[in-house]
Amino acid sequence: MGLRTGTLTTVNRLGALERAIMDVLWETEVPLTVREVSARLTERNLAHTTVMTVLDRLAKKGFAKRQRDGRAWRYCPAATRETYVTELMLTALNQTGDRTAALTRFAQSVSGVEADVLRDALEVLEGDGGGDEGSG
Repeated sequence: MGLRTGTLTTVNRLGALERAIMDVLWETEVPLTVREVSARLTERNLAHTTVMTVLDRLAKKGFAKRQRDGRAWRYCPAATRETYVTELMLTALNQTGDRTAALTRFAQSVSGVEADVLRDALEVLEGDGGGDEGSG
């Protein structure tokens, strides 16, 4: 199915079980059946029907995609983990009354390495980090 980097239409926080199941989907390159997902949830002893119900809900919410494989369904993430986290962060940012203050506080809270990553990303967006050596 390839790497999925699209956007999620509605971003809600995932419950603990939903998150555990999405972690399984995010950690594999191929779509999985309910049984395959269940087998990878090693820290939980869940009924097959429970995993099937959660996967069905994740598909209906738009977090997972499913495709038929004979009589079974195969599930994969609708978007990458990074896309999900980005959408959560943007949703949180939209809930603040002062985006500038929230962004400033966030920038003050990250590690030095993370700040460097943010700086590099902003430079690329501004066109400063994308190529022309010696221009500027």
